[in-house]
Amino acid sequence: MRPVHRPAPTTLALLLCACAHAPATPAHPAAASVPTLPADSAAAYFPLAVGNQWTWLDRSPTTPAGTAPRRTVRILSRDAEGYFVDSDKGALKASGACVQDRLRRLLCAPFTVGRTWASVVSVTSTEHYEIAAVGETTRVPAGTFDACVRVRARNRAGPETESLLEITYAPGVGPVRIETFAVSKGVAAPQVRAELESYRVEGK
Repeated sequence: MRPVHRPAPTTLALLLCACAHAPATPAHPAAASVPTLPADSAAAYFPLAVGNQWTWLDRSPTTPAGTAPRRTVRILSRDAEGYFVDSDKGALKASGACVQDRLRRLLCAPFTVGRTWASVVSVTSTEHYEIAAVGETTRVPAGTFDACVRVRARNRAGPETESLLEITYAPGVGPVRIETFAVSKGVAAPQVRAELESYRVEGK
């Protein structure tokens, strides 16, 4: 699962493990309460509130045919620093134009293709982020979502290798597709693919 170092933003990275989890009670997208935030707000593309919940299906190339392990992450509380803490002990908050965890900025507005930023996660590791696409339509088991933003993150893993992560965010929903690749000598090999199956967004 970890042949090379790769960006691992918040506990969403934990859903990449292939262990199966019991499915959450399906949440109907129409029942979701969409936050009343500006369309170009990072917080609008990753709504954070206690009780919000996402379930992803593991559709990685290594997943056995006919199976689709699930992983559910639910926000349980908000700490004194304003971070929303989830069931996998991850922590996220909206800060300024970005949504971030304790080490990195994951999604930053304004959403303009080619916009970049970087997060230094250690003395030897810097993650480079880029808005790869805006206005995409993304189809996953949870539904079809318009106006999606796709973020690409790169991290050098060696002289000729790097890890690449792409997360597609839907407004009012959060991450709907997560993919990782190992890139060696310019050739990208798919590693992990997770797609949103259901979600519950309560908002505040």
